[in-house]
Amino acid sequence: MDYNLAAMKLLCGALKDARQSPSSSSASTLYGILFQRAWLQGVLVSDSDDGGFILDDGSGIVKLSMSIDFNGQKWVTGMYVLVIGLYIATTVNNLPLIKVHKIVDLSSSPDREAMWYLEVIEAYKLFYQPFPEE
Repeated sequence: MDYNLAAMKLLCGALKDARQSPSSSSASTLYGILFQRAWLQGVLVSDSDDGGFILDDGSGIVKLSMSIDFNGQKWVTGMYVLVIGLYIATTVNNLPLIKVHKIVDLSSSPDREAMWYLEVIEAYKLFYQPFPEE
């Protein structure tokens, strides 16, 4: 894991355009940017016997793979959460897969969803959008 690569703030639907990087076996590219980790927010909509969840942010859904380390808190469907984790360039049941490194319950934060969309737009404009050529 290369921690020099920042976690990209993304909507779940954007991960469908991510591609395995030809220059790194553990990284992917999106918008021409090399990344390994994704920063997502959304609602936990489904859980499974393997300890994973499905995250839905309105733009798409992502499979979350969670280790036993996250059993300290009760994660239930309907929670609005922040997730940062390793993007794995494979799919499980045709869903992008995130191996969760951090998950935080944001359910009690007002306006959390509206603020998240603004954060993603700002990150795109500041860091991901190519500069216009003069």
